[in-house]
Amino acid sequence: MELKNKRVLVVGLGKSGVAAALFLRDRGARVTVSDARSAQELAKEIPALLEAGIAVESGGHGLLTFRRQDLIVVSPGVPLETAEVAQAARLGVPVIGELELASSFLRGKVVAITGSNGKTTTTTLLGQIFADAGLPTLVGGNIGLPVVELVEREAALATEADDVWSVLEVSSFQLETTAEFRPRIAMVLNITADHLDRHKTFERYAAAKARITARQGADDFLVLNAEDKATQMVAAHTGAQVFWFSAARRIRRGAFVHGESVLFLAAENGTPEPILPVAEIPLRGAHNVENVLAAVCAARLAGVAAESIRRTVREFHAVEHRLEPVRTVRGVTYFNDSKATNVDAAAKAIASFAGGIHLILGGKDKDSDYTQLAPLVRERVRVVYTIGSAAEKIERELAGVVKIEAAEILTKALALAADKAKEGEIVLLAPACASFDQFENYEHRGRVFREWVMNLKEQ
Repeated sequence: MELKNKRVLVVGLGKSGVAAALFLRDRGARVTVSDARSAQELAKEIPALLEAGIAVESGGHGLLTFRRQDLIVVSPGVPLETAEVAQAARLGVPVIGELELASSFLRGKVVAITGSNGKTTTTTLLGQIFADAGLPTLVGGNIGLPVVELVEREAALATEADDVWSVLEVSSFQLETTAEFRPRIAMVLNITADHLDRHKTFERYAAAKARITARQGADDFLVLNAEDKATQMVAAHTGAQVFWFSAARRIRRGAFVHGESVLFLAAENGTPEPILPVAEIPLRGAHNVENVLAAVCAARLAGVAAESIRRTVREFHAVEHRLEPVRTVRGVTYFNDSKATNVDAAAKAIASFAGGIHLILGGKDKDSDYTQLAPLVRERVRVVYTIGSAAEKIERELAGVVKIEAAEILTKALALAADKAKEGEIVLLAPACASFDQFENYEHRGRVFREWVMNLKEQ
């Protein structure tokens, strides 16, 4: 992608937006950034941008700003339906995202991982498997470092940048702005209703996820969940070699559970290769067995030896804010699953425990259907504590299913749960909602949960 002297507008000054603006400037582009937030709200970001010679538009988007560009790079949090973005696109200005921008500069091999749930755990685990096996490895995307920051690190990591593996977590927001993005290995873990406040319909959301394989060819690999119907449909739209994973049955080729073991099958008529006993997977929950299977499949396709995979999986620990055990106090164990930002993720968290759960639900609603939680809640949850702007909707949709306590804020919910929970029971934060009504992000929400629990007195 030729950027020298091109007029490029970056829309949205989140972490990836700032990184993209500096990346473009370093490659000779004439960069402007535009954000709807006020200059006061952007006080941390603006000085570094101005110092780099980047023009800053804050407090709204100007139509002329958008029209006078050769290229527009939108941040993941900016919908393509934003009036100024949509108008510029209609006028023929190319609109891409930071993932598309960065991928045209990455020289090595890319593993891209998407799905409604499990992305971060699988990405982190796979990155660790690669690194432990001695492969030059970078991890980023929707987790940690923006992809543009990996470009410079790729060149510094190995003598031949072609040898580097970039393991990327990618979201539907990032994928909907891709055009030429082509991962060597693409993975779709699952597709369940999420972000419908942004995508409007499940079909549009699923189509955004499926874009991960749009440019793949016969030399590439697509790893899919054999037990997820929406994910299965992606196989019909790829030119890549399809491999599967399943915790329920033997599949044609890929990773699966048979008896008490995880196996990998490289070819339909081949002999399954043992990878590790299921009992050695240290992560709680059936969904994490699926995450491990997906990582095993991708690692074997990348040439990592079975014994090396087994060693890494055996030593792997829960990722922060993902069903993270925080502490046991007076016989009650507290679990932080702040990353459970949709109904399906919350259901998986609840299903990870036999019962005795004090469940904290709520936050910013994403047009979700909480009635889907009813059977699990009725079977395993003692009390639900609601917080945030979605509280009334949750209370209405779960009315009569379980005892509900309206707590409004997280710390009050924790205080109520700590008072009511008995020895041997669980207090679980699995909110099924976004965090932006009361917190900066899900990490902030998880930190508040963890800090409160760590300060809880034993007596």
